[in-house]
Amino acid sequence: MPTLTKYPEPLVFGLDIGTRSIVGTVGYREGRQFNIVAQAVRYHDTRAMLDGQIHDIVKIGEEIVEVKERLEEQLPGRKLHDVCIAAAGRVLKTAEGKGYYEFPDITVVNQEYIHSLELMGIEEAHEKMLEENTSDDKFFCVGYSVIKYYLNGYEIGNLEGHKAHNISCHVLATFLPEEVVDGLYASVEAAGLEVANMTLEPIAAIQLAIPENYRLLNIAMVDVGAGTSDISITKDGSIVGYGMLPKAGDELTETLIKEYLVDFDTAEEMKMMGLSKKSLAYKDILSVPRKITPDEVYGKLDPVLEEITEQTAKRIIELNGGKPVAAAFVVGGGGKVPGYTDKLAKHLGIAPERVGLRGEEVLGSVNILVEDVKKDPLLVTPIGICLNFFEQKNRFIYMTVNDEKVKLYDNDKLTVFDAVVAYGLSNDEIFPKRGKDLNYTVNGKKRFVRGQAGEAAELTLNDIEVGMNHEVQAGDKIQIINSTVGEDAHAVLEEVVDLNTSIKFFVNEMEIVCPRYASVNGKLESGSYELNDGDEIEILNYFTLAQLMQYMDIETPHEVFVNGARANADTRIYENFNVAWIDREDIYKAERFVTEEEYEEDEEDLENDHVEDSDAEQESMDSDDVEIEKESHEESHEESHEESDEIIDDAVENESQEKTAEETSDDEADSLRAVSGFSIFDVGEQMSFGLSDTGDDSSNKNSSNENLSNENSSNENSSNKNSSNENSSDEVRKKSKKKKKNKNYALHITVNGTPITLEGKNEYVFIDIFDKYEFDLKTVGGTRLVQRIDGVNAGHFEPLHEGASVELYWEK
Repeated sequence: MPTLTKYPEPLVFGLDIGTRSIVGTVGYREGRQFNIVAQAVRYHDTRAMLDGQIHDIVKIGEEIVEVKERLEEQLPGRKLHDVCIAAAGRVLKTAEGKGYYEFPDITVVNQEYIHSLELMGIEEAHEKMLEENTSDDKFFCVGYSVIKYYLNGYEIGNLEGHKAHNISCHVLATFLPEEVVDGLYASVEAAGLEVANMTLEPIAAIQLAIPENYRLLNIAMVDVGAGTSDISITKDGSIVGYGMLPKAGDELTETLIKEYLVDFDTAEEMKMMGLSKKSLAYKDILSVPRKITPDEVYGKLDPVLEEITEQTAKRIIELNGGKPVAAAFVVGGGGKVPGYTDKLAKHLGIAPERVGLRGEEVLGSVNILVEDVKKDPLLVTPIGICLNFFEQKNRFIYMTVNDEKVKLYDNDKLTVFDAVVAYGLSNDEIFPKRGKDLNYTVNGKKRFVRGQAGEAAELTLNDIEVGMNHEVQAGDKIQIINSTVGEDAHAVLEEVVDLNTSIKFFVNEMEIVCPRYASVNGKLESGSYELNDGDEIEILNYFTLAQLMQYMDIETPHEVFVNGARANADTRIYENFNVAWIDREDIYKAERFVTEEEYEEDEEDLENDHVEDSDAEQESMDSDDVEIEKESHEESHEESHEESDEIIDDAVENESQEKTAEETSDDEADSLRAVSGFSIFDVGEQMSFGLSDTGDDSSNKNSSNENLSNENSSNENSSNKNSSNENSSDEVRKKSKKKKKNKNYALHITVNGTPITLEGKNEYVFIDIFDKYEFDLKTVGGTRLVQRIDGVNAGHFEPLHEGASVELYWEK
């Protein structure tokens, strides 16, 4: 036997405290090779342990002492103190949790972030497990495996060193009741030992049974012990499931005990006799000698073996997401019973050759330096317990949080976070939480404002201020003040949309620049409006007519035209649209207070124009044309007499209508007058063509003869102008003044070559043609609306004259 001085440190002591036996192993690792230098097995004398649960702590403690002493005998001068153990139990629970962390800015991921992320996943798994747990038992996390890491939402093998916006992971955590863990600790302490590391039996077994390079495959490992069948599932490089079944080798042993009336040890000998042995001689409890063959034994065990493998297969399929695995590895003494692997393959629905015992072939990296110990599936779990020491040191320790004692499962990476979670604080109480986000839409697109971050929890470890990831040890004292929730997000309208841009319109041929408006839930709001969650914001690219009038601080006129079409308060006015209007009330007031002198001035202007034009023409005529001119003048004079008769009739009719108008309210009188068009920026011109005959009876009578004279003179002048084919805007206005003396006369013009007749008014302006001529003004058909009278560009309210040639079209 080699001396102890040849063994390098650390020398690991592992105990597999099973239902049937306690197996002790001592060894050390050298590179990838694990060397076993001591091995001892102690079978239970009584049923002190059932289904992985210690029932008799004192008895198990005594048996541990025996194993320890036998190991120390193989290690002269060496006393064993620290021990690695593994937990089992029929009430093992597993749950998946997700850890997620989003960085304020792009951040390089380090081990501290990864560890915190894993703990978040464990916390979520713990919460899920508690929700599903219907008992009052307190559960401890006794191990976990990371299934996948994610970097910015994409799967990745190792997060460390990468730059990330966010990181996340899926964790598979395992939990056992407090009494299972406490029973193991109490038994070990009763033997004078201290737990250096604790793991789960399936985690320990998989260390050897399924190496990492096999874990890309979907494989199940079944460790068939005496009291439990421990199950692990691998897939895509990770361990994705753990499970336990309280049915294993003892079920078979108990069947033989009842069938053949033998003690436990004799039944165990029958179970393991194998097919190669011809028969086995034994005595029953009555001391009657008997003999039995392997066929008889395994024939009796067949129904029980069928039941055990069927339930094991169902559990494997359940842990694997409802599907059978590609292969199964079996370890442990119970799996060596003839027929076990074939029946398991049948219930899994896979080929028999894909289910096999794993023993010597998985112990290739194990070197046994102990005599009479061979490589066997029985050794897989004990050696795995020792190897797990190098992977993860686990044990339970005690400390205080806010003066309360807390028990922690020590994995050699415990932090303040672990302690406060064990104390009972949730993530919301540990980590600062943002206030509620403010969600809204802008022109249909979703946007939000982040809530303010809260204050982090205040932590002290042994009276020194620390962070959540600070490591802790047994006996530490932690004080924590819970984190806070930040202020809810808030914003005003001008902070989330740009209201500094402008929009322009043309109002009565004058450019008006207006700020853009924004509506919230269909209502106009100012930039100081406080947003509410769910608000729908629309940045408007138009004004309504009512909004434009409000912005210009004027009352909405009675008649308004947008791009030449009549408009109302809700009409939308877009960029570069033309707006023009007249106000009937203003026209009515102007007509009521016009004086006779103003009419006389207008008529005198017309007469003077006529005289000047006549003199100029006379001078240009030669003597031969005088007679022709006289004849023409006589004919014109006769026509003037005819028109004078019509004007006299109109004057009588006007006199009667004015008397009626005096007895009518202002609103009714307003409605009797025809709509006139003019620009509010040319008041003088309004008076010149926007007025009809008004005043009292006497003024009308006194001025009637003079009006007739002026009318004749004006008609003669107008005839001369028409014959000379002059088209200036001054002549148009003069013709309009002449026609104002006639109420409700008909005007004959052509629009784009189409003759039309305008009726029912005493004066006509350009926009009146839309009453008789169909033209689409609502749909913009070009870059500019062209309006001409006799080839001269005209505004919306340019007067029309008899025989006018009008052009109206969209310029492309």
